[in-house]
Amino acid sequence: MKKRLKVLLIFNTPYLTPRGYDFKEEFSDEDNMYTENDVHKALLANGYEVRLLGLFNDIVPLLEECREFQPDVIFNMVEVFANKTHLDKNIGALLELIGIPYTGTHADGLFICNNKALSKKILRFHRIRVARFHAFYRGHKIWRPRTIKLPAIIKPLAEEASRGISQASIVDSDEAFKDRIKFIHENMKLDAIAEEYIVGRELYVTVMGDKRLTVLPPREIKFGQLPEDEPRIATYKAKWDEDYRERWGIKSTFAGKLPDGALANIEDVCKRAYRALNMHSYIRFDIRLTPQGQVSIIEPNANPCLARIDEMAQSAEKHGIAYPQLIRKIVMMALARKF
Repeated sequence: MKKRLKVLLIFNTPYLTPRGYDFKEEFSDEDNMYTENDVHKALLANGYEVRLLGLFNDIVPLLEECREFQPDVIFNMVEVFANKTHLDKNIGALLELIGIPYTGTHADGLFICNNKALSKKILRFHRIRVARFHAFYRGHKIWRPRTIKLPAIIKPLAEEASRGISQASIVDSDEAFKDRIKFIHENMKLDAIAEEYIVGRELYVTVMGDKRLTVLPPREIKFGQLPEDEPRIATYKAKWDEDYRERWGIKSTFAGKLPDGALANIEDVCKRAYRALNMHSYIRFDIRLTPQGQVSIIEPNANPCLARIDEMAQSAEKHGIAYPQLIRKIVMMALARKF
């Protein structure tokens, strides 16, 4: 009888849970931990032996679980540790020290994607188009470099899921430029990045693979009935506030009709960006397609959301990859990768 693959599914929780906790209550709530529930069901559907482990601010349970369960692979869904998003890379690094294969990109990739300035520097070096930008670290002088034209968008340097991004993030004066950076420094206690605002369609493009890359069909965020004077950007509310999305007709769909040659150009740019950043397994690029047909990378997202209803799974299904098959592919890529 063939041995069942042992998978340890790890994810972040907002509170401490003991080893062996089943998460039935959390998984039964449609608005709570639905992504983890989707992945768990898919792993079971593939016939794997699965254990669940939630992490909050203590790595000891992870070490104990690895020692006792001895998983063949770890399905890594940890995005936050101790309420800090930038520590996702540290979980990856720890897993590399342990020597157990894990899903998603490696610790280096998580670090690169979490630092918006660093990823843009690498992409620009490889002649991949990004917006002009400048990083502003706390405790240093704030000014608008001549290379950055207005309007600009001001974001936290190392945050995810559009946290810290609102309509107020778009600035069109030097005073507003400085004030927004100060807001991020003082209110969010984070470093900031300023980027030129690029007019165009916002698309989400998933790339999968290691040696051979697959680009999944692009998704697009439609900004619906936002007032004409409002910039079209994926704010935190535009992504996560369902009442706000419904009020303004904001929705995510498959990309509408693209200009001739645009799809091939998008796929080429995203593949080159994936290689330039030395990514592994899967990643989602947020891009802008300008009216002139230029493709600009807004930012790379390592280990993007895997919920059935989210961009990656939807694109995979359109490409002919059913959800359980997608999760299996991610596991198999982890097992094939060498550290």
